[in-house]
Amino acid sequence: MSTCANASRAAAEPLPGTAATAGTWLLIEQPGPWGARALTDSRLDPGVGRALGAWDAAGVRAALIRRPGRDGAAEERRAGRVFLAHTAPGNAWIRALCPADPRELLALDPARLGAGHHDGVGEPYRGAPLVLVCTNGRRDRCCAVLGRPLAAEAAAAGGASVWEVTHLGGHRFAPTLLVLPHGYAYGWMTAVAVKDVVSAVQDGRVVTERCRGRSAWDRAGQAAELAVRALTGEDGADALTVAGGPRPTVSHRDGRAWRVTVARTEPGPPVPASCGADPEPQTRFEVTAVEPLGPR
Repeated sequence: MSTCANASRAAAEPLPGTAATAGTWLLIEQPGPWGARALTDSRLDPGVGRALGAWDAAGVRAALIRRPGRDGAAEERRAGRVFLAHTAPGNAWIRALCPADPRELLALDPARLGAGHHDGVGEPYRGAPLVLVCTNGRRDRCCAVLGRPLAAEAAAAGGASVWEVTHLGGHRFAPTLLVLPHGYAYGWMTAVAVKDVVSAVQDGRVVTERCRGRSAWDRAGQAAELAVRALTGEDGADALTVAGGPRPTVSHRDGRAWRVTVARTEPGPPVPASCGADPEPQTRFEVTAVEPLGPR
């Protein structure tokens, strides 16, 4: 069967620089059916969904989550949990709360959240790493066909708190997932690869194989960070920070730094961005140079 994921793999699209960009994630438990635009096409109040969707401009990405397998009536009746997660190095955190009504979320300040300030909302989350697997088949069938089995396998394997999520971007890289608190996104995942990613994040490390980038950075910054990791072998999740721009600067906590040249190109055969879309050239971020700048 011809799918966007098959076409992307056949075109050997590079994964670095393809993650969604969001410094902060707002994840709302919402069991039951999801539509293509889940924030306004689910059991969540559409007005609340529209308002939360607008927080993207402040660097806060809102999405709906549910447990794999849609665990029956008990899950449907449970009060909705909410996770807030900020992904910047040195300030990565997850807060958990359980509002009586999702409308309560509208009282939060998206600008503060996007800047990395939780202001004491909720409680510190101290559980297993959050693993979010994109499974919304109404948005793209690859996410359902490939994502749902992966979410079930990852949940059965243990070691992480696994959730299905409505949208992570990049359907053609399905199955896709995001790991919190650090915010690294992955594509074309397998159950074995998920185990490696979970094991690494428990130790404060990052696996770079199949990695699309850290959501705290823009697309060029994601590609630049992964290029420096490939060059140095650094796997500490919070060891590197990125200053954006057309030539991002990647800094190590030990004082080293690199100027990275990232070219935005559209090479290779055209592929559909999602199932049913017309094939077209997809933007790629190609690292053409990594220049050491020396200690600072």
